[in-house]
Amino acid sequence: MLDTLSVLQLTWIAAAIFCAYVIRGVSGFGAGLVAAPMLAFVLPIHVLVPMSGLLVFILFIVITIRDRASVIWPELKLLAPPTVAGVVAGMILFHSLDNRLLVIMLGGFLVLYATYMLAVHAFGLPQFRCSAGWALPLGFLGSFFDTLFGGGGGTLVVIYMHARGMGRMEFRATVAMLWFIEMIARIAGYGIGGYYTREVLIMVAALIPVMWAGTWVGERVGNRVSQNTFSRILAVVLLLSGASLLLKS
Repeated sequence: MLDTLSVLQLTWIAAAIFCAYVIRGVSGFGAGLVAAPMLAFVLPIHVLVPMSGLLVFILFIVITIRDRASVIWPELKLLAPPTVAGVVAGMILFHSLDNRLLVIMLGGFLVLYATYMLAVHAFGLPQFRCSAGWALPLGFLGSFFDTLFGGGGGTLVVIYMHARGMGRMEFRATVAMLWFIEMIARIAGYGIGGYYTREVLIMVAALIPVMWAGTWVGERVGNRVSQNTFSRILAVVLLLSGASLLLKS
């Protein structure tokens, strides 16, 4: 696979990972969601999703160790089982679908997700509280979409945790620990499915410095850009990416 990629395509892959982790550094999530549509123009879905997942896992190792003291363990215990179940269901579908259908599904998912983001900014997101019972369906669906598309499903968990009234630090620590557990299950599934070939692992190793550079820049840019402005820009980018993938397919 590597020998078939041009210098321009390799540069595009590096730029996609850098941009994705800048965004992750600013917002605290979204690396896979941003990277997937950009990488889909040059890599098959069955390559880019496992590759992106392994990069996120490496980053979450550090974040989980750093923030573990702030994790809200009762919430994590509610979310972890359906999250793992969602990974299993997503993995079954991921393995059985061909690349073209996955690209169409990814494009449609991004268009719907970006439209939702823009609607939230236009009309506001109602403030509400939810019971712990919502952990089961939202945890399952979140990891199911993450496993299929490399990201995006985590937004459901973010909405759930905000509706549970968590503080900012507790939220970041708990969601990082949950996604760390999800990534262990996803990487195990991709590994068993044979998606981590020698070339994929070489590409991951080469992209680790790019990932850290993007994270470093994003954490500093985040202090200078308002969250509302950033979210609007991200929504437009995702909308255009999704539409482009649908046209491409």
